[in-house]
Amino acid sequence: MEQVLGPRKKIGLVAHDNKKADLIEWVKFNRQILMRHDLVATGTTGLLLEEELGVGIHKLQSGPLGGDQQLGGMIADGEIDFLVFFWDPLEPHPHDPDVKALLRIAVVWNIPIACDRASADFMISSPLMESAYQRRVPDYQTYLGRYAAQP
Repeated sequence: MEQVLGPRKKIGLVAHDNKKADLIEWVKFNRQILMRHDLVATGTTGLLLEEELGVGIHKLQSGPLGGDQQLGGMIADGEIDFLVFFWDPLEPHPHDPDVKALLRIAVVWNIPIACDRASADFMISSPLMESAYQRRVPDYQTYLGRYAAQP
């Protein structure tokens, strides 16, 4: 199954506390490109990015309060095309299961994920970022069918 993404992508933006400054710097550097897309962010990150960019961003709850799960739900519903998640691998996080679930659901639905500045730079500069793209959406009917046949 395929989903055609138009030139205007829906981009999810998330950053752990120690990585928020990195994400803000990256967003400022890529402002011209990002303004041509729809931006969604978890709560605190979204507030900081709105202040920096001076534009409205669709804000979810703060990550630890459910924002990571909200973003995962949007991915599962086909509402996010690209995830930029600057996570901190050196700090423990009380909501670590939510973080892992967000990364997992992005992979399940074949969403590109940038977890650091280098990956984000490569992806945002790809010609695919601002052109139509046919994303392969995995067909999970066989998986679902295994459970439907059981009593």
